[in-house]
Amino acid sequence: MKRILFTGPESTGKSALATRLAEEWDTVWVPEYARTYLEQLGRPYNEADLLNIAKGQLQWEDQYAEKATDFLFIDTGMLVMKVWSEFKYNRCHPWILEQLQRRQYDLWVLCGIDIPWEPGPMRENPNEREALYGIYRQELQQLGVPFIELWGSREERVARMQELLTHTDI
Repeated sequence: MKRILFTGPESTGKSALATRLAEEWDTVWVPEYARTYLEQLGRPYNEADLLNIAKGQLQWEDQYAEKATDFLFIDTGMLVMKVWSEFKYNRCHPWILEQLQRRQYDLWVLCGIDIPWEPGPMRENPNEREALYGIYRQELQQLGVPFIELWGSREERVARMQELLTHTDI
């Protein structure tokens, strides 16, 4: 099974892409745990909540991996947790940093910011997308992991991923 991790700023189509590819490849995708966690929280989140979210995300990833076929499409990961934490609180919990180094993925997909921003109750940074994209790109380069940058309409993104998954050995 190949693990494909989608990452990048808010509102860049990660969830929609993971969902669509999972449907087309008849497999499962790992949703973003933060959405469920924050919807049930009943208060504004704080820095301590980020560690709980990170642990929940990885627990879901492990659970969904047991049901996956050829691919496991993962909506978000520890890089999002690191960038989110550092951007908002100027630091990141060591456990998140350790997991970021430890977890292995066959391909990281950095979703571009050319899809229009869609407001949502948990989205906070509509005006920082360009800066955040640059942070994600720099972090991926520093990690030294295999990644692609994915731009274009939602349909173009799906088509590019289908081409990549069909014609390359990730």
